[in-house]
Amino acid sequence: MKKFFSGSASETAALGKAFAQELMPGDVVTLTGNLGSGKTRFVVGMCEGLHAHGHVASPTFTIINEYDAPFGKVVHIDLYRINRRAEIRELGIEEYFTDTCICMIEWPELVSDLLPPKRYDIVIDYGEGENDRVISVREVVSA
Repeated sequence: MKKFFSGSASETAALGKAFAQELMPGDVVTLTGNLGSGKTRFVVGMCEGLHAHGHVASPTFTIINEYDAPFGKVVHIDLYRINRRAEIRELGIEEYFTDTCICMIEWPELVSDLLPPKRYDIVIDYGEGENDRVISVREVVSA
């Protein structure tokens, strides 16, 4: 597991941009953390690093945003407003787990059993200062 420290929203985005350099089409990234911890800021940086086209914003109300990228699509899914498992089935998020997409999922707890066995799990925690964040990145590879 890798740990990174951020002292501002712009540093969090820069860390996301740097992390994106490790990603390949087909990768899935989950982001976990309290409301307002910086998950979307990290995603904004990843999208910049992946050369995704369009205004990157939190899909809290739309649930799924797709952005064109040189390799295919960057897909940003925010499950914060999902309350029932049946809603997950209606979304069909597994359709985004392809070799032409990089998929980022905020609030992945409801879909843990649907996630591919190879992915990156990112946890963003509050640090000591008001703007400080601790960002943990773990590559998951299970059978």
